Amino acid sequence: MATLVKKFGGSSVATPEKMHGIVDRILRERQPDDRIVLVVSAMGDHTDDLLTLAAKVNPEMPKRELDMLLATGEQVSIALMASAFCAKGQPAVSFTGAQAGIKTNDKHSKASILDVQACQVKQALDEGKIVIVAGFQGITDLGQITTLGRGGSDTSAVALAAALHADRCQIFTDVEGVYTADPRKVRNTRKLDEITFDEMLELASLGAQVLNNRSVELAKK
Repeated sequence: MATLVKKFGGSSVATPEKMHGIVDRILRERQPDDRIVLVVSAMGDHTDDLLTLAAKVNPEMPKRELDMLLATGEQVSIALMASAFCAKGQPAVSFTGAQAGIKTNDKHSKASILDVQACQVKQALDEGKIVIVAGFQGITDLGQITTLGRGGSDTSAVALAAALHADRCQIFTDVEGVYTADPRKVRNTRKLDEITFDEMLELASLGAQVLNNRSVELAKK
């Protein structure tokens, strides 16, 4: 029996067809006793669309209200993903970051995860359900919704994997892996079979977009 945390970014869940493709792949590859948690981002460019809307309403929107707005993007994704699994006969349940027990500080728009109390997630896994969690968001001790900043879903996935003592944390993206340089800009790049935490952290900190640097720091810890 393995506990697996799988994170899918916005481009991976951008359409209903892509969501059903994820469901089919997971159900095809899953072993009978696997316990699976999906962490998903908002669909496609939905976060950018919300930011554009916010700027039209108030160019200096309070960060607390901006977090309230942006957190809705992931809620759309998790509800649809859970429903896609149910449509294939697989019990599934969606949780917001708060419901998944992701506790953060109160730095709105760039909060840091302080703790993960994943009681509801563990219970759902014990019941044989696939769990879908909203990435990028959490909640403070005072019940305020927060977001983790761009790429925060990677950090959500790593934090959940640590809290659940997962066997693997897998970050799925729309490129084949980590390269020695950006293959879209540099010729003759080489895909790496493996990379150390420190090497990945250096790449991420210098602008490589394949992983969020805070997620790498947390994974190393």
